[in-house]
Amino acid sequence: AGDGDCGHTHARAARAIQEWVRARPPPAAPAQLLSALADLLLEKMGGSSGVLYGLFLTAAARPLLNRNDLPTWADAMDAGIEAMQRYGGAAPGDRTMLDSLCAAAQALHALRSPGTDLLPVLAAAVQSAEAAAEATRHMEAGAGRASYISSAQLLQPDPGAVAVAAVLRAVLEGLRS
Repeated sequence: AGDGDCGHTHARAARAIQEWVRARPPPAAPAQLLSALADLLLEKMGGSSGVLYGLFLTAAARPLLNRNDLPTWADAMDAGIEAMQRYGGAAPGDRTMLDSLCAAAQALHALRSPGTDLLPVLAAAVQSAEAAAEATRHMEAGAGRASYISSAQLLQPDPGAVAVAAVLRAVLEGLRS
């Protein structure tokens, strides 16, 4: 879909993050970690995905400056999505990474309930993101590079939506181990 560079840009981002983590310990404070990741992705990832992830992470870091409890992580997700929508111009249903992010965010709203356990909520968010990514297979592209391609040629799920679901799955697996 699009110009076919989604896998390459995500692989470039993964390599940059691996090198960064090997070179120095990442910041322990969540806001600083997200801000540092935003800078890294803006510099190393490239493409519109790098810009969108940078916008997302920069905005998501703001709520985490003074608090990092579970409800604030839900707020951070919402802030990141809002920034992506404002600056990127896409919305859920446009067959983009926002489809997966918004589905995950809906599940993460459960973090705002007192006594919520993170891992089951995050597992539900990952499942929602994966289902939303698969659902993009049948959507008309309303934004992004895929919107320049005939719908008849869009036979796979949106690669950005699939990538977001994969990143969320990796976070879940990392927290579980």
